[in-house]
Amino acid sequence: MNGIEFGFGALEGEFWRLVFMMTRIGAAVAAMPLFGAAGVPPQARVILAGALAVLVCNWTPVAAPANLLSLAGMVSVAGEVLVGLSMGFILQMAFAAPVIGAELISGSMGMSMATAVDPNSGTQSPALGQYFTVVTTLIFLALGAHLQFFALLVESYSAFPPGQTWLGAERFAAIAGFAGTMLATAVMIALPACLVLLIVQVVTGVLSRSAPSLNLFSLGLPAGVLAGIAALIVSAPVLTDVVTDLSATAITATGEVFRR
Repeated sequence: MNGIEFGFGALEGEFWRLVFMMTRIGAAVAAMPLFGAAGVPPQARVILAGALAVLVCNWTPVAAPANLLSLAGMVSVAGEVLVGLSMGFILQMAFAAPVIGAELISGSMGMSMATAVDPNSGTQSPALGQYFTVVTTLIFLALGAHLQFFALLVESYSAFPPGQTWLGAERFAAIAGFAGTMLATAVMIALPACLVLLIVQVVTGVLSRSAPSLNLFSLGLPAGVLAGIAALIVSAPVLTDVVTDLSATAITATGEVFRR
């Protein structure tokens, strides 16, 4: 099959088929926000990709290219990686929406300096972003959306068998179009708290103009932080509903892109 024979016959052919199936699944697992996080050991990703690849090998009649080390085989592997990364990228955009909303809220509260290292990406993110990410992750897992994603990943072998993995301009446009949903969701998450903070800032400005002896910074910053925390507590049900809809929309968008 690959110009490299170990003398195991049909067993060796099934092994290379399993490795080929793991290419798309491994790319999707590495790109998705949960199992692709920096804190997840690579061994766990390989085990998960291998387990799903075994199911694909048993449930679908997908065959690996005759020679993986040839040009055609390398092109097939690149196509598998493209499909897997595209599926995981949609979930990455869905999980980025709460972080963007947290950036807006933190800036309005004056807590932009309160940052921490995001364990998923390894970059600096606001403290509220960590909270929103935890909420999004818990809701995503509670809905079983990760299982639906794995089901779509298995079904993608029927829609895009090896050798036919070029998505096309229409599907790439649909994937990029999901960014509009991401930004709209981020605005919906940040809107209640930002509206309350805007009112607090207007009131603080009026007080500072009517009583110039008041220190605007010593009055405005604590008021903004307290008002922001209160707004987050009051708008917690809204955050839950929005994140629930976002998780369902992300899975639906993934299915629509890879079922056309």
